[in-house]
Amino acid sequence: MKHSVCVLGGGSFGTALANIMANNGHQVSQWMRNEDQVEEINLTGLNSRYLPNAPLNSELLATSNLEQAIRESDTIFVSIPSKSFEQVVNKIEPLLTADKMLISTTKGFNPNRFELMSDILRRNPSTSKIGVLSGPNLAKEIAAGQITGSVIASPDDSVRNMTIDLLKSPTFRVYESHDPTGVELAGALKNIYAIVCGLAKAMQVGENTMAMLMTRSLAEMSRFAVHFGANPMTFLGLAGMGDLIATCTSPLSRNYRVGFAVGSGKTLDNAIEEIGEVAEGVNTLRMVVGEAHKHGLYMPLAEGLSKLLFENAELKILVGSMMTGDQKWDVEFATNEENKNV
Repeated sequence: MKHSVCVLGGGSFGTALANIMANNGHQVSQWMRNEDQVEEINLTGLNSRYLPNAPLNSELLATSNLEQAIRESDTIFVSIPSKSFEQVVNKIEPLLTADKMLISTTKGFNPNRFELMSDILRRNPSTSKIGVLSGPNLAKEIAAGQITGSVIASPDDSVRNMTIDLLKSPTFRVYESHDPTGVELAGALKNIYAIVCGLAKAMQVGENTMAMLMTRSLAEMSRFAVHFGANPMTFLGLAGMGDLIATCTSPLSRNYRVGFAVGSGKTLDNAIEEIGEVAEGVNTLRMVVGEAHKHGLYMPLAEGLSKLLFENAELKILVGSMMTGDQKWDVEFATNEENKNV
């Protein structure tokens, strides 16, 4: 069955998703503010800024007409950077109806307050059909046809089924989850630890160290998320461990590249400028460390990275926080209740 879909955002991941759905025969419009980008996609079939080597389906229609794109779509993928997410969602709110589905693909927090992207979507009174799509989804690999898995999380069966139907292809498989909080927090939090691992790789640490860093990163992520209602088992799946591995080991990850640049001697500002795209982990780090302090959550790697990036602390502070901290249990959710926070 052919569906009408809108993807909000002209970045790499939104474009890759829009192209999959257009290839699947659905009617897809992709909204973006930049008129030059709209014209380029419609005339040449390329989004040269974000996916320069990926020809797009000729039926994919780029547009700058937000109202028309929303009105003509039954499913809307919101692929807007976190800093602009709330503003765009507020613009489309008067256009939403109860039958429209909203899927967030943005990994991060509202920069103005501790709030997930799906929380922003849920504030609209018109539709409750809301989902979160996340996973180890490096856009350039998706566009190149590399086999990829993702997770759609929603309590609504129809949202999960629709997302799977729209995106399933020989190279892109979508799995289901009932834990949107865990899936979304995993997608946001892993960006912090991609910076840590990029930094470590630039310092030429050993494989033992990288394995330890990623494993303890997963422990911190799940500890934080469970405090806010997530299921710890979610972190063993694609949205947790899968996404963490991808972003902590790949130079395609913007956050990994920020860490690598800082570990190579650049300032944080220079590293961000060099990459030229949004690295969500920097803003996420500020937010998460603040919340960890507020709720008394033990987050030594995030705390150490925060001191390194924002307070000019030495690298040994980050290493020391992992090696000399209080935590002694390996898998804390598998221990006895009275011991798991020791």
